[in-house]
Amino acid sequence: MNKESVSRIPDVLKRFERELLGDWIKQQLNADIVRRDLMTDTGLEEQSRVFLNLFREAVQGNGDLSDITLAPWSRVREFLSNLSRSRAQQGFTPSETAIFVFSLKEPLFSRLRQEYNRDGEGLVNDTWISTVLLDKLGLYTTEVFQKSREEIIVRQQQELLELSTPVVKLWEGILAVPLIGTLDSARTQVVMENLLQSIVDTGSAIAIIDITGVPAVDTLVAQHLLKTVAAARLMGADCIISGIRPQIAQTIVHLGINLTDIITKASLADAFAVALRRAGLTVKRTMDNHRQIEEGPKPQSGN
Repeated sequence: MNKESVSRIPDVLKRFERELLGDWIKQQLNADIVRRDLMTDTGLEEQSRVFLNLFREAVQGNGDLSDITLAPWSRVREFLSNLSRSRAQQGFTPSETAIFVFSLKEPLFSRLRQEYNRDGEGLVNDTWISTVLLDKLGLYTTEVFQKSREEIIVRQQQELLELSTPVVKLWEGILAVPLIGTLDSARTQVVMENLLQSIVDTGSAIAIIDITGVPAVDTLVAQHLLKTVAAARLMGADCIISGIRPQIAQTIVHLGINLTDIITKASLADAFAVALRRAGLTVKRTMDNHRQIEEGPKPQSGN
């Protein structure tokens, strides 16, 4: 006969469920780690009640209390998965989440001591079984929590990429992509997708890629820029790269990067002026010292 078959844990959970729930909730509410800023006492009590009920059902319907991957534990795993994901989104820490399960140990151990009285061997046996069981459930909770946090971080990084690579419409037919920070493969892909979609949406023929905010340009960054320019050309739009500072110009020459077939300018203002000329527009100063843009003959060639 195995140890689980003579365990009194199912009987203790059934007979003392109400008392266990009360002791467990009281212990959680009195703990220093309780987060009343993130969850109400009523919410915590409801979660505890549901979990203990599912826990009792799983223990009573399972002859093996050592394997939480078995079918009788499916509802317990589902509940803990939802709880972990919810707490990850609310801002709980992994410890604050796992303690929800681990804090059940003391009330359960206390009831087991009363149940076994002088049967030391039985008490040790069931204490060990319940320890291993709750440890596994607590670790499962932590694993789901960490996975959920990683998914949140990845989603936030993607959202930041979207926000950090805006495509701005400067004028009819002229777009600008101001880049700030490091330009890596992932960000290049976002830049390219946003730019190409904007070219399609607006029908623009000119795009200015401004790298004033890019701290350094190396071979990899230059390749990313060239890929973006090539993709835009396939969509029928010419690109101008602005923000070429002296040190960046020296680096490009030193690395032997060929940008001869791409218009480059030192500032976004210079690039915008080129884009206006290529679009057949001119800037004219008015009598009140303001400037206005007027239609003009489109140049046949040149910048």
